[in-house]
Amino acid sequence: MDIQKLKFPIGEYTPNKNPNSDLIALWIKQIEAFPAHIENLTKNISVETLNWRYRPNGWTVKQVVHHCSDSHMNSLIRFKLTLTEENPTIKPYSEDKWAELIDSQDNDISYSLSLLNGLHKKWVILLKSLTEEQLELEFIHPEHGEKFNLAESIGNYAWHCNHHLAQIKNAINSNGKYN
Repeated sequence: MDIQKLKFPIGEYTPNKNPNSDLIALWIKQIEAFPAHIENLTKNISVETLNWRYRPNGWTVKQVVHHCSDSHMNSLIRFKLTLTEENPTIKPYSEDKWAELIDSQDNDISYSLSLLNGLHKKWVILLKSLTEEQLELEFIHPEHGEKFNLAESIGNYAWHCNHHLAQIKNAINSNGKYN
């Protein structure tokens, strides 16, 4: 069993600080399609399957779904801070600790799916409106000690969407063997 392949089923994220407009457009389409993809993957699964893990000691399907709504909510806020402040320092959060909170343990994922639907509609409107100058705006991530521009952040979150979709698929296809 290759734990790294289970952890990163589409590979680890490779930053691209200077993507071209075609690549940015592709990434935005991936972000836009994400809520429908995650809903289609999870709409007919049982509570038992929601509690299957995508790898040993990994998150359950429900935790991944709840994490995506938390993470993408934070991302939208980071984009808005970057567009309205000069080089803002964003607030990191402990994803692993958030995944252990009661709302991330809930077998009802419908509200996180609803949140993702509305959030992504709002986010995509913003992303499609960004000018070349705005795509170059940066925020500071204190845990990484470096600046990230909005263009590369779009790529990071497109990868994030595809990464977690692949993890959910792995969990469902595992038939619970990683629990």
